[in-house]
Formats: sequence, C-alpha cells, structure tokens
Amino acid sequence: MNRVATIALTALAPISWGSTYAVASELLPPDRPLFTGAMRALPAGLLLVALSRSLPKGAWWWKSAVLGTLNIGAFFPLLFLAAYRLPGGVAAVLGSAGPLFVVGLAALVLGERARLRTVLAAVVAAFGVSMVVLTAEAKLDLIGVVAGIVSSASMGAGTVMTKRWGRPEGVGPLAVTGWQLTAGGLVIIPIAALVEGAPPALDGKAFLGYGYMMLINTGAAYVLWFRGIGKLSATSVTLLGPLSPLTAAVIGWAALGQALTPVQLVGMAIAFGATVFGQLPGRAERADRAPGAPAAPAPREPFSSPEATDRNVSMDLSNAEVRR
Repeated sequence: MNRVATIALTALAPISWGSTYAVASELLPPDRPLFTGAMRALPAGLLLVALSRSLPKGAWWWKSAVLGTLNIGAFFPLLFLAAYRLPGGVAAVLGSAGPLFVVGLAALVLGERARLRTVLAAVVAAFGVSMVVLTAEAKLDLIGVVAGIVSSASMGAGTVMTKRWGRPEGVGPLAVTGWQLTAGGLVIIPIAALVEGAPPALDGKAFLGYGYMMLINTGAAYVLWFRGIGKLSATSVTLLGPLSPLTAAVIGWAALGQALTPVQLVGMAIAFGATVFGQLPGRAERADRAPGAPAAPAPREPFSSPEATDRNVSMDLSNAEVRR
C-alpha cells in the first residue's frame, strides 16, 4: 500500500473521533464521561484480543500496560477533566497542540529531525482549530488547562513509545491495539467508580451509542491509528489529529443544526491546509522517489523480536527507526 493510501486510512481514526461529541450528546447518559471512556476502551479491547487470539508475552505485559495508560487510561480521564473545567473550544485547542509534543519527543526518542515545516504545520493547524472552536466567552481554569496539556502530552508520549517499541514479531496491529485498550480500560474503571459511582441505567439509545463507540469510534479507529504509527513517522501521524475537531464542527453543522460563521470556515480551511501540508514529503523523500534515483536501502527492522526490541531500547536512540 502506498503512502497516500496509508495516510488516508490513518486519517479515518481522528475523523471518527470527531463524532464523539455528537454521539455522546445525542445518545449517551449525561455527565458520565469516565463510564463512557471505560465502555469505549475495555469491551473493544477484549473483543480485539479475542479476535486476534493473542496475549502479550514477556516484556509486552508491562509495555502494553504503559502504552495503554498513556494512550487510553490517562488520556481519557484527563481529556474529560479538561472538557468539564474548560469551554469545549479551549479544550480542543489544547488538544490540537499535541503534535508539538510529538515533534519534540520524536526528536529525543526516535531520532526524527524536528523540521521547521513540521513545526509550522502544527502551529498553523492549532491556530486554524482555534478559529473554529474558540468563542469570545471562553474562560481559562488552571486545573482544566493543566489537565488539557497533560492529556496532550500523555497521548503524544504514547504515540512516540508506540512507534519506538513497535510490535512483537508475528503479532499484528489487531492484537497490540486490543492489549492497549484492555489495559487502558482497566485503568479507567476504578477511577470511574470512585468519581461517578455505580453505572447508570441504559436504554436502547445508549446501547446503540456505546456499540458505535466500542466498535467504530474506538476499536476500528485505534487499529487504524496504531497501524499508521507503524508505517508512517510519528510526526506525520500526529499531524492528522486536527481532523478530529474539524469533523466535530462539520457534524455539528450538518446533523445538529449548529451554525458556522465565516471566521470558522476560514479556520477550517487553514487547519485542513496545514494538515495536508504536514503530510507532504520532504525534499529528501522526494529525491529518493525521483525517476532514476538509486534505490534506497531496505529499512532495518528494529522490532523483529522481543529480544531485539529490548536490545534496541538500551542502544543509542539516534539509530532507531523513525505515531491516535
């Protein structure tokens, strides 16, 4: 599969996540974000593990726990805390800053060079998102701001470490995604029980909403997201993140009757343009693909086995092969 097709499939993940607000507001019980997070993660994770018929082995038990906590278990509660403490627009802008965390962490951990065009794309995309979601009434709350920043950092670290550790030999993205979702769901459940109490009563609409969340919004979306991390650079994947708030705005206009102002439309164009710009190959990549250019050497496979993975972790990170 070529790079454009891989990017397009990976982009379906944040596009799906953009439907979360509409589904939650129209179908799910109100004021139960942690329960919703657990219902998204744990059933989807267990289903993927059952379908893949694969359990972690050796170091992958703790690696799955770490990745599941970063990508799901810590990310979901912090994201919901930010959403409760801040206007939705402010929380979305903080979330759109995630690519900047990935750019920095990828340079430190993966050896991906922090190119000016990548940083520029991330900043411009965040600016475009702010034009779409921020309102004049937006107010800041210190706890909410900290939660939003830490949630972005958690997801960014999870993206980079997912790229760093890859997958065990012979294990596909279905299994690895299932391990992470299961671990993340198990982290969220006690937090949800402590904060929100007993689960709410569910009606037919709620079952429909949770079914969509589990199968499409989380299970399928995270499989595509983690698959993309394995095939693309971490920065390329994370720069697809702004598609989520843009999709939420489009769904709000098309399905919920929310108006879009000219400023919001301009912001959507800016954010989408920056997202596309961030996916364009650099000069070195274009030179490698030019007609008559010598074939690039086959990339080294640093994740061929758990033993090789453990060796790579202890080696010079600058030699590592270069992200939901």
